[in-house]
Amino acid sequence: MIASTDLRNGVTFLRNGQPYKVIKYSLMKVGRGGATVRLDARNLETGANEHISYSSNIKVDEVSTQKRRLQYLYKTEGLASSAYNDGSVASFMDPQSFDQIEIPISVIKDELPYIKEGDSADILFWSDPPAGEASKPLSIVIAPKVVLKVAKTDPGVKGNSVSNIYKPAELENGLQVKVPLFINEGEKIRVDTRTGAYIERAQ
Repeated sequence: MIASTDLRNGVTFLRNGQPYKVIKYSLMKVGRGGATVRLDARNLETGANEHISYSSNIKVDEVSTQKRRLQYLYKTEGLASSAYNDGSVASFMDPQSFDQIEIPISVIKDELPYIKEGDSADILFWSDPPAGEASKPLSIVIAPKVVLKVAKTDPGVKGNSVSNIYKPAELENGLQVKVPLFINEGEKIRVDTRTGAYIERAQ
């Protein structure tokens, strides 16, 4: 069991028999009464984002997970099968068995942009799903910070070292971010994978 106050960003838990991942956590205190935990959480089966509230003294079931290192192959676009799953999947391969595993992009849309084709990635599987169901891939484990190249942005301002004025930029993974004026195309920057925000120029 997990205390609701421990449901911080990235933590997985069970709700109504389905696995969820916390995207955003906040604790609200009202007067002298108890506190309320408010979550933005993603259903890891449907990809749907939901707003969930718990009393601070509530405990929820945890998801038993198993980590496997797989190689990311490619992603494919598909036909919509539901409001939350358009049929698009990311294909991974087990380097030991060569088995291919498909994960709905709707479930891993926040993490996938930080994984390049051919890279290895740690995938969390639901190791104890309901009876009769196979172990399911739930999410990608990524570093909190990654280095990416700036693909497009306006020319840097020579001699400008001010870091509180920003301009738009597109990174090699297609991510749109705001970067300081002194950043040029072709430079590498460090990005926070939890927020998608610029951190610093990478050396």
